[in-house]
Amino acid sequence: MLMAHILIVEDELSIADTLVFALGAEGFETRWVRLGREAIESVEAGSVLFVILDVGLPDISGFEVCKAIRRTSEVPVLFLTARAEEIDRVVGLEIGADDYVVKPFSPREIAARVRAILKRTGGVRPGPAPAPAPPSANGALDFVLDGERMKISYHEQPLELTAQEFRLFAHLLLHPERVFSRQQLLDAIGAGGAASYERNIDGNVRSLRAKIRKLVPDRDPIQTHRGFGYSYQPGRRANGE
Repeated sequence: MLMAHILIVEDELSIADTLVFALGAEGFETRWVRLGREAIESVEAGSVLFVILDVGLPDISGFEVCKAIRRTSEVPVLFLTARAEEIDRVVGLEIGADDYVVKPFSPREIAARVRAILKRTGGVRPGPAPAPAPPSANGALDFVLDGERMKISYHEQPLELTAQEFRLFAHLLLHPERVFSRQQLLDAIGAGGAASYERNIDGNVRSLRAKIRKLVPDRDPIQTHRGFGYSYQPGRRANGE
């Protein structure tokens, strides 16, 4: 069975990560973009089967994005916004949205609404939810990301992380074995684009490694790619194996 490709259009990293994690746990394939124009291009490319769309985007409003999408596609659109006024809900539905959810929201509710809309519109059903992570060599489960509570734990032991450390590690966890440059990680944690900020990434990685070692001394899951950046390598031991 094909997986439903859901496009998440949201400029807040913490919200996007929560949605990616919650929908992925339900068996959905997701893609995240920050800008409205990126969303329009993705829909026009024909690979999107559902759109979760924030109203307040940095470049153009979600309402304008929805109007542009409706000129070429009937793909289901669910608005996700902080605007609770009745007029905003009415406008959103009148320009072609299929549903409208006000922040703060429940990730499980979003997943349930996506399923219901896809069923109603005849969209592709999600694939099976991914199997639980296999035990690592030392018998403990791998890191668990709780995007709703902004927590990461290992074998039920929580890591005490700063906001930037959480965003950085969560981004790596959501893309295992993918190598990210320091600039890409800066964008992911919203720390700015100046070259001098690259030291910020290195400092956060050093701190993360120290905190991980306190829980699991034999693990070093963040691999350094010299001259480029970092990746998350599940099961990697402190000696690099």
